[in-house]
Amino acid sequence: QVQLVESGGGLVQAGGSLRLSCAASGSIFRLNTMGWYRQAPGKQRELVAIITSGGSTNYADSIKGRFTISRDNEKNTVDLQMNSLKPEDTAVYYCKAVVPVPRRDYWGQGTQVTVSS
Repeated sequence: QVQLVESGGGLVQAGGSLRLSCAASGSIFRLNTMGWYRQAPGKQRELVAIITSGGSTNYADSIKGRFTISRDNEKNTVDLQMNSLKPEDTAVYYCKAVVPVPRRDYWGQGTQVTVSS
């Protein structure tokens, strides 16, 4: 069983920054692909960014150049640095772990990010 706990959400003005962090336990963290997803009211959950066990990253087009995902395999954490925030970035942000063996996905409880205009 994998546990994921997100932190760092909050209210920020447009143009500001926030850093989200996800602490993982219960698996060999360095083997997992980790990701951040978000879900705005009335919309489907969407990919924001992922980082593989090897450190390769992939970002949604809407946040490229503004957000950066990183991981610390010593601390078992994955962070999302969010800069130049826009009101359309308002959503609940979820951390996801993809455990390779046995193959299974785990989700955190989510953290609210609200960007005011």
